[in-house]
Amino acid sequence: MPLIPLRPLLEATDRYGYAQGAFNVNMVAQAQAVVQIHDLFRSPAILQGADLANGFMGGCTDFLHATLEDKQKGAVNIAKAVQAAAATTSIPIALHLDHGKDIESVKAAIDGGYSSVMIDGSSLPLEQNIALTREVVKLAHAVGVTVEGELGVLSGVEDHVFSEHSTYTHPLDAIRFFRETKVDALAISYGTMHGANKGKDARVRKEIAIAIKECLRHEGIFGVLVSHGSSTVPAYLVDAINTLGGNITNAYGISLEQLKEVGKLGIGKINVDTDIRLAVTRNLRELFLLKPELTEDPRLNRMYQLLKAKPEAFDPRVFLPPIMDTVMYGTIPNQATDLVVNAVKQGVMEMVGTLIVEFGCVGKAPLVEQVTLEQMADRYRKEGI
Repeated sequence: MPLIPLRPLLEATDRYGYAQGAFNVNMVAQAQAVVQIHDLFRSPAILQGADLANGFMGGCTDFLHATLEDKQKGAVNIAKAVQAAAATTSIPIALHLDHGKDIESVKAAIDGGYSSVMIDGSSLPLEQNIALTREVVKLAHAVGVTVEGELGVLSGVEDHVFSEHSTYTHPLDAIRFFRETKVDALAISYGTMHGANKGKDARVRKEIAIAIKECLRHEGIFGVLVSHGSSTVPAYLVDAINTLGGNITNAYGISLEQLKEVGKLGIGKINVDTDIRLAVTRNLRELFLLKPELTEDPRLNRMYQLLKAKPEAFDPRVFLPPIMDTVMYGTIPNQATDLVVNAVKQGVMEMVGTLIVEFGCVGKAPLVEQVTLEQMADRYRKEGI
C-alpha cells in the first residue's frame, strides 16, 4: 500500500477511543522492523523521522549540526525505506516528521515523501506559534499532508529539543490554536518529558487532556491530542544495558497504566523513541558479548569500540556511523553486518510489539480509511482547511 496521510489514522483513534503509538526510526532496518511488527498485529502504523533523524539518514553523523541538504537527502532515504516496506503489506501506514524545526525542514520532509509533518513552534510566543503553524498548514494541506503543532513546553532533551522546565498547555489556548491554525493534531504539555529521565513516579496531568478534548467537542472542532516524551523506559532494559557494560543512571519513564488511561481520555497519538533506543542498544551490547568474532570485521570493530568508549550512551546513532551505508540504504555487505541488522530489528520489534498490544492497537487496521494524499488534499479544499 502507498503511504497515507496521518489524518485518517487520527480520525480512527478519535472515533473509537484509543491511542496509536508513533515510533521513531533512524535507519532502514528500523523502518522495516516497525512495519513488519505492525503487519503481524494488523495494526495501523505511524513511523516517525525526527528532523535530525533526516540529517543522520542523509549521512551527517554529527546530526545535531545537520544541514538542510543533509535533511533533504535523509528525508528521501527514510521515505524510500518506509515506502518499500509498506509495499509488502495492506495495513495503513503514515510517515510523520517529528519536531520539524522550521518551514525549510517541513518542506524537505514533504518533498522527500512524508505524508505528515510536525512544526514545533512551542518555544515561540503564542501569536508567533499560531502564525508559523498556520503557514505550515496551508503548505501541507494543499498536497494532502497532515499537520501536527505543539503548544506548551516539555522539559528534557531530544535531539535539538531542550528545556529545563515544563510549561503546561492552557486548554483555552489550545482551542484557539486549533481554531486559528486549522491543525489536525496538537502535542500538549501535560507532565511527560523528553529523554530517559522523566523523574521517579512521574505523573501526567490527565485533566489537561480531558479539558481540551471536552472543549473541542463543545466547539465542534476536530482535533487529536498528542503525547510527546512518552517512553516507558523499561527497567529491565536499563538493567541489562548496565550489566553488559553500560552506565545509564536515573532512568525513569511514564507508566504504561497512565498512557493506557490517557488513550481513552483524548490522547490519540503517543510518541515513543527512547524505549526503542534502549532495546537496540541492549541488543548490540549483547551481540558483541555473545559473538566477539564480529570485531574481526573492521567496521564492526569500530562500532564495538564506540560501545565500549561511551557506556552512558543509549542512542544507537552514537554507535552506527561505521556502517552508514547499511543505515542509509539497507545494504548488507556480509553475514556479520546481517547479524547486527537482525539485532537492531529484534530490539525494535520487541518494544514496538509490546506497545501495540498495550495500547490496544491490535486488529485496528480495518478501522482506518484508506485515503490518498490527493483525495485528502481535495477534502481539505472542500472543507476550507
